[in-house]
Amino acid sequence: MAKIKPFKAIRPQKGLEEHIAALPYDVYNREEARREVDREPLSFLRVDRAETQFGSEVDTYADCVYEKAHELLWKMVGDGELVEEEKDCYYVYELVMEGRSQVGIAACASVDDYLSQTIKKHENTREDKEIDRIRHVDACKAQTGPIFLAYRSHPVIREEIKNAREGAPLYNFTAVDGIAHKVWKIEGEEAVGRIRGAFEEVESIYIADGHHRCASAVKVSLKRRAENPDHTGEEEFNYFLSVLFSDDQLMIMDYNRVVMDLNGLSAEEYLERVGEYFHIEKRGETPYKPEEKGTFGMYLEEAWYKLEAREPYTGQDPVEALDVAVIQNRLLCPVLGIGDAKTDKRIDFVGGIRGLKELERRVHTDAKVAFSMCPTSIGELFAVSDAGMLMPPKSTWFEPKLRSGLFIHKI
Repeated sequence: MAKIKPFKAIRPQKGLEEHIAALPYDVYNREEARREVDREPLSFLRVDRAETQFGSEVDTYADCVYEKAHELLWKMVGDGELVEEEKDCYYVYELVMEGRSQVGIAACASVDDYLSQTIKKHENTREDKEIDRIRHVDACKAQTGPIFLAYRSHPVIREEIKNAREGAPLYNFTAVDGIAHKVWKIEGEEAVGRIRGAFEEVESIYIADGHHRCASAVKVSLKRRAENPDHTGEEEFNYFLSVLFSDDQLMIMDYNRVVMDLNGLSAEEYLERVGEYFHIEKRGETPYKPEEKGTFGMYLEEAWYKLEAREPYTGQDPVEALDVAVIQNRLLCPVLGIGDAKTDKRIDFVGGIRGLKELERRVHTDAKVAFSMCPTSIGELFAVSDAGMLMPPKSTWFEPKLRSGLFIHKI
């Protein structure tokens, strides 16, 4: 039973949404973030990455950076660039990328549901990345970036989303990256009640993307609880900003690998070793994108190969059954000597959004071999999470990315 509640969003003044909405803070390095804020002065990135307001001599994590984030956020509210909703609402949020629509509901999820594992994770978080967002949320007194959550489709929620989309959208714009965004508001008491009741029938919610933001929001909540021993559990700091998508709406893209060397092997020796674990079929110059589990593409010395596991995994472990685990256990570790893909600097990861030509480019520049992967399925993500297990590093790549600044949750 999940507690997914409506909230009084702080959101862009109508007409400013396409200027304010920004990609997540962690898709940019510092220089890229500065250039983006220079390009679009109203971008919410100036709040999410407030170091853009300082010279390079100021540390990204200096106290003044978080103080500036608070100042900028509430100045936007004071100047009317952001407005605060007068009543609790849900929002239908549609993103369209290359003709494919993905529709979810913006709402607030319960910290207690996270603590009780009704909201389930599939990857670990790094403390240093958590600390940054903890300080940001705490300083701003608001959650500025939504957590990307998934759930098994529910007919009532599906119907309410359909009804909302029949009306005029609150926002309708196409961002500079070509992704179209539409938002509808759900504020009628009956519709709000049906959605809230339907989510109470959903047994499990899954973190698709945003594990660090989620963990940070939870830790700020626990801090506020400790500071307010008389809290009731209904205060806004007991909830975190989310956009929830049903499983039939989601597309997970491939998350590919490049390796910097062949672990001391010649190309011939390397192929011989790989052949112990995989059937190898040379494909020539045409990039190979796997279409079924247990198959992989490999780019080596100007040629593409199809790899197929000689012995498909037949066990019951949902993690070991993942293709990212198969290639790790049967090639990256035993052949290329990469024991821990999370820490080994000889391996890098390339999101599927960048295409297979990016794998070729990397092999032509700083890498020696590249692997194209079959995407992890949403069913596999659910299975790993339901088992209380964690996926290997870089198992999923979600597109399109949710925008920050469209919905802000004051805590």
